[in-house]
Amino acid sequence: MNKKKIIIYSIIVIVAILLIITLIPKDKEITLPDRETKIPSTAIKISPEQDSLPPILHSNEYQKPVPLNSNINTAGAEDSPFIHEDKDELYFFFTPDPNIPAEKQLLDKVTGIYVSKKINNVWQKAERVLLQKSNKLALDGCEFVENNIMLFCSAREGYSGINWFSAEYKNNKWNFLKQVEFPKEYEVGELHKNNNELYYHSAKSGGKGQLDIWKIKRNSDGTWTTPENIENINSQENEGWPYLTKDGNELWFSKTYLGSPAIYRSKKDNQGNWQTPELIISQFAGEPTLDKEGNLYFVHHYYKDNKMLEADIYVAYKK
Repeated sequence: MNKKKIIIYSIIVIVAILLIITLIPKDKEITLPDRETKIPSTAIKISPEQDSLPPILHSNEYQKPVPLNSNINTAGAEDSPFIHEDKDELYFFFTPDPNIPAEKQLLDKVTGIYVSKKINNVWQKAERVLLQKSNKLALDGCEFVENNIMLFCSAREGYSGINWFSAEYKNNKWNFLKQVEFPKEYEVGELHKNNNELYYHSAKSGGKGQLDIWKIKRNSDGTWTTPENIENINSQENEGWPYLTKDGNELWFSKTYLGSPAIYRSKKDNQGNWQTPELIISQFAGEPTLDKEGNLYFVHHYYKDNKMLEADIYVAYKK
């Protein structure tokens, strides 16, 4: 075969390879609508002035709670806020209608985890955190971020029930990693991790009643210690959705107070023991998280006639 024929043959082979590559099925990119477009036309954005059961402040450390701007809050339901103490990033869960079943939320293409970044002290328009690479179904939530790793719970195609998973932030996007497995008998609910300590809520046996907050530690071999019930904090009421400050000296959580969720805080004493919790904000206030300035963020649910209308993320600025 002469040189000219070799060149022609090589070109034909390269073109054929490129053609084959283009024909190989790939994971389709998911086209996502704006979350506002999925909010029911009958939904009404509730203002603090219209709220018949507003959050009640019980601490002189903070200013009166106020809702965040429209880049975050809509007439849908914003829930489960989380802020990494070292970053100006607010993560939260959104669904356009809190009163529809989960199987419908799974199909609406907007329910899931969102993130907003603070620029010049203003929270910017929230963007979807997409954690699946193809058109496989997933319903993600209860997010927690430590450094460049996210832990989140999800009901997703290919797995049975609700499980914990991890994702890594790399190349300017979140990339799904793997399933995170805890011993089944631990019944790990929403969690907060601080180095090798992990606090979570569970209704597992051996607690004080309903949801309790438990602690486990990661061993050097990767296994987890036996769950420890935080007895000074837990009671016969619901205690859950823990948030541990970076220094490990404050534990914030939700607890039932006068029939609705409220926010409590416990501090460690000099011996490292958790002290009796103090009530900070009551009346449909829950899932606390703090930014690096110490401002308190939480979710507030609007109720009327025992029906949830919507939910917003609120902030109580530290004085």
